[in-house]
Amino acid sequence: MRSLLVTNIGELVTGDPAWGQGPLGIRRNAALVIDDRRVEWIGRAVDAPAADARLDADGAAVLPGFVDSHSHLVFAGDRSAEFSARMAGQPYTGGGIRTTVGATRAADDEQLRANVARLRNEALRQGTTTMEIKSGYGLSVADEARSLRIAREFSVETTFLGAHVVPAEYSDRTDDYVSLVCGPMLTAACGAGARWIDVFCERGAFDADHSRAILTVGADAGLGVRVHANQLGEGPGVQLAVELNAASADHCTHLSADDIGALAGSSTVATLLPGAEFSTRSPYPPARALIDAGATVALATDCNPGSSYTSSMPFCIALAVREMAMTPAEAVFAATRGGAAALRRGDVGHLTVGARGDLVVLDAPSHVHLAYRPGVPLITTVVLNGELI
Repeated sequence: MRSLLVTNIGELVTGDPAWGQGPLGIRRNAALVIDDRRVEWIGRAVDAPAADARLDADGAAVLPGFVDSHSHLVFAGDRSAEFSARMAGQPYTGGGIRTTVGATRAADDEQLRANVARLRNEALRQGTTTMEIKSGYGLSVADEARSLRIAREFSVETTFLGAHVVPAEYSDRTDDYVSLVCGPMLTAACGAGARWIDVFCERGAFDADHSRAILTVGADAGLGVRVHANQLGEGPGVQLAVELNAASADHCTHLSADDIGALAGSSTVATLLPGAEFSTRSPYPPARALIDAGATVALATDCNPGSSYTSSMPFCIALAVREMAMTPAEAVFAATRGGAAALRRGDVGHLTVGARGDLVVLDAPSHVHLAYRPGVPLITTVVLNGELI
């Protein structure tokens, strides 16, 4: 594989304060070399060694590729009518998930694969180089397994979300559905390459006891734990995530002081999904309180057809700064190093020696422009595994 020199970098965001200035570890007038898919050298542009290929950043900012640790890309159908109804005043309840389940079950593999490819490429063009993909719109043994097989074609970070909602055929039989999820569906998910297990622990979905049972059996099967927690109101999700040493508690929209303290005192990342609040006109998560308490915060898109139909991490960064009182540096860190922590990955989300060679070049001199110029396509170049995309 050819080595790549990226030089004339005006602002290099390494993502590690040990490698530069401030919390983002910023270096000026810098260069780096990627060889064999990894960052091999970082230093001043004037000292850069030779490489097989050269990318001139022309004074622009270079950042680690974004790490989107929460998305739902395996689906069929459209819920724009639901969005229009919300904009006219109808509240979001999560009930539309069953609509997508019906459309997903009716779609063939090629339709699902094409939709995942479209959205994954859309995200990649906007700088997302690592992306978690969940199942959760099949909710049968066969459909969850095929969703995970398709997701695995696009990412190693695949999550089994059979416990998204209780499907219509199991209405009033939640215990029976939980048994299915914990038994044949989990076995099929593991066989389809799932790395994680997740539960929508929320009113109208799964309570604390059912969620604990599902997550525990998943962990016993070797899957990492993630939790959809406290999106629609205060509830047990965050505390359950911390209890089970989950990698992340996702949404965290409605938090008590005890929830914030629990997250701050744990290794569980608070993954915030501001696209969902934007799309559902809900209150934004208390990012400032979480950060000030010492919790690790990640940003992710929650890309899905119902409550957050965006694949844009730059958009989420801008929302986090404008609506959640995060600084631009905090938002960029959450979209890179924070997302990596939510996936328990040490090789992505930063640009230091040994990290994976994933980066983005902005049409801007500083990372601040991601929030300063919202909605503008600032990503000019994406490098994935040391290769120009």
